[in-house]
Amino acid sequence: MNTKSPWIWLRTDWPDLAYDALAAAPDLAEAYRMHGVVEGKAAAIGLGSTSQVALDALSDEVLATAAIEGERLSLDAVRSSVMRRLGLATSGPVDRSVDGLVEVISDATTAIDTPLDEDRLCRWQSALFPGGTSGIHRIAVGRYRDHADPMQIVSGRPGREVVHYEAPPSKDVPGHMERFLKWFAETSPAQASALPGGGKPIDGFARAAIAHLWFESIHPFEDGNGRIGRAIVDMAMTQHLRQPVRLYSLSRQLLTSRSAYYDALNHAQRGDTNVTDWVQWFARQCTAACHAASQVIDQAIEKRQFWEKHEGSGLHERQRKVLQRLLDDGDGGFLGGLNAEKYMKMTGVSKATATRDLSEMVTGGQLWSQGVGKAVRYYVNVPGWAHGVAVEPGLVAPDPDTGLVVADEDRETKQSEEDVRAAAEAGRYIVSGKSGAEDRQYIGPIVAVSTLHVAQHIGRRQVVIHDTRLLDRVPAKGERLDVKFKGGHGTVLDMDKAGKEIDR
Repeated sequence: MNTKSPWIWLRTDWPDLAYDALAAAPDLAEAYRMHGVVEGKAAAIGLGSTSQVALDALSDEVLATAAIEGERLSLDAVRSSVMRRLGLATSGPVDRSVDGLVEVISDATTAIDTPLDEDRLCRWQSALFPGGTSGIHRIAVGRYRDHADPMQIVSGRPGREVVHYEAPPSKDVPGHMERFLKWFAETSPAQASALPGGGKPIDGFARAAIAHLWFESIHPFEDGNGRIGRAIVDMAMTQHLRQPVRLYSLSRQLLTSRSAYYDALNHAQRGDTNVTDWVQWFARQCTAACHAASQVIDQAIEKRQFWEKHEGSGLHERQRKVLQRLLDDGDGGFLGGLNAEKYMKMTGVSKATATRDLSEMVTGGQLWSQGVGKAVRYYVNVPGWAHGVAVEPGLVAPDPDTGLVVADEDRETKQSEEDVRAAAEAGRYIVSGKSGAEDRQYIGPIVAVSTLHVAQHIGRRQVVIHDTRLLDRVPAKGERLDVKFKGGHGTVLDMDKAGKEIDR
């Protein structure tokens, strides 16, 4: 970076910002392609302005545009404000500053045919600072800056400050802004189409990129320039795309690339009026934002397909609540997977109920599991979701009967249970259930065995099936046992040996 280069507004050809359309064409084309993908997916599933995807996108934009400036907003306050703005019922918290930012972003993307003028920009800036302060400092609100000191962007400790950028003097701001607002109006799609012969409007994404750079270079307000500048981007892009529903968050992408965002802006503000590099960089961020939105919509489609597949499955409300949480967290988003203890905390049920609920959901195909005993983990069964589980050759594969994704160890467990059940039924026993879910005692002989299970006769031709991995030792067929379960683990006592000890 050439630190001796004058600021862009000191150039003799300022503010005639231009870009090489041919050089930028591939990046712009890819941005439009990805935006088309997002629009197509949204249309396919009928996403409206009050859909969860749209609510999340607007909330994300509000949170991210503030976070870029180092301001952390309350997620609950943002969601509540967004819902109120869309006319939805909510009992969430109210924050005037949050409401102001939501109002600015909403106005920029809905009132797109209302002229952008000084009054509107000043009202936006006033909405961001309802108390007339930025932190504890009073600032000029509702008007362009008018202080005599240079408007500088600096970093570093006092005495060692680094000036990254210096904007035009306050006295020159009105003139700079008049030219900017005139350009913004004349290059709008509506204005260009009204020209003789339809005019030749500037590319929409390129116009948004130039508008942002131009506005940020003037830095007309004492505070709030970044948020207002990104709102101008939103307005420019919505004017061009005419998209009725926000489905992506460009500010989230800029926050993700925050350092690169500042570097790209700073580089453009120190360069000449050929801003091709900036337009290309901006287009790539639009592509990345749309790609992220596409993934969000994919998850929305997967969630809808999941519930359609399991409609009428008889799930309890608490099971549906947990499944929705797992779906909302996405592929691998529920850190460490679900287990009985986590399920108990989420639903408030006992361990026996948690174990039964989880088992039912595995049987019903809503979950798949991996591991045994205390190490067993459950994952929502969505095709293509691996949940970060290491997949080694032969470790994970779809069950040929159910189509569920299960570990080989789980397949062996299923086969072993089927074998011992068949052996018990062949001996004319009735299988009453499996042990481990409740703290209970079972007394009687072992009448059938398989690789991982045994069947114990508990009277009246009824047997209970034990998973031998939950027992402190593996019983043999014919042994008369007293098996006591507590906390999911069984203690095995040989009744014959116990009797001999008593005889002594």
